[in-house]
Amino acid sequence: MNAHITEVGAMRRAIALSALGFNTTSPNPPVGCVILDSTGQPVGEGYHLRKGEPHAEVHALAAAGVYATGGTAVVTLEPCNHYGRTPPCHQSLVDAGVARVAIAVIDPTSRGVGGAARLRDAGLEVEVGLLANEARVVLGPWLAALDSQRPQVIWACDITGAGPEEVPDEVLAEAGLRCQFDAVVYTDGHVEEGAEGTHGQSAFTLPSIVPVTEPLMALSLLHQSGARTVLLHGGIELATSFLDFQLIDEVRMILATTAPSHPAPSAEASSIGPLTAFSIRAFRQLRGGVLIEASKSSSSDASAR
Repeated sequence: MNAHITEVGAMRRAIALSALGFNTTSPNPPVGCVILDSTGQPVGEGYHLRKGEPHAEVHALAAAGVYATGGTAVVTLEPCNHYGRTPPCHQSLVDAGVARVAIAVIDPTSRGVGGAARLRDAGLEVEVGLLANEARVVLGPWLAALDSQRPQVIWACDITGAGPEEVPDEVLAEAGLRCQFDAVVYTDGHVEEGAEGTHGQSAFTLPSIVPVTEPLMALSLLHQSGARTVLLHGGIELATSFLDFQLIDEVRMILATTAPSHPAPSAEASSIGPLTAFSIRAFRQLRGGVLIEASKSSSSDASAR
């Protein structure tokens, strides 16, 4: 098989692996890695699960053992170049005798000379940008939080009635929303971990409550705690201040099959009124209705109206 095709397949596998660490690695990024031996056969794979634990490359190299020598490491994010809670991954790849490294996305947090440059200096062949857009599907929230210096904010609301309301807990559970986020913020400001006990205890410590009427401060506190994705679990009362500051990045709307068929009496009373700044991107059927995913409208969306 063509070597490039083999690496593309390995990168897609690495991206899938990286998703297994999504929202448990925070504040670290979710990363996946596949090791190919010198003939192009996969001999090891791994992903990063929590801060303070081994990175994806270390897990993959441990699985590959001596078969990594002369082979290729396919990794979704540039191997780290610094000592933190774990040794630098670029050095682990060099020490294992890997000959080539294929990287999807460069790490914007690299300190000084990046891992890719250090790998080249050590004599390894390095390719950057392999399936970068696909890797960003998993890395996207972490990269966006890094750029904005605040967590990505998603609001879950029930639009079955006249206005956006809090999604019932059982519906939230059925939709599997909680586990997709580092933290859940409620109308009274109290905070819970999205999936309890999934983050490293010493690396991820949430505040018990945040000032939801001061959303910039609330998000600053959550970001400092290690949260990179936040779910707002409440109706319009909770979301209003975040909407006012344009701090909601996406919306998850639940529409039950019991939704009334007649039009809302006015724009103010309409469940869609506060959501006009968001464009529908996808939907998923639930047992008793539908989950609609929407994100901030782009300029092209606006011009089409």
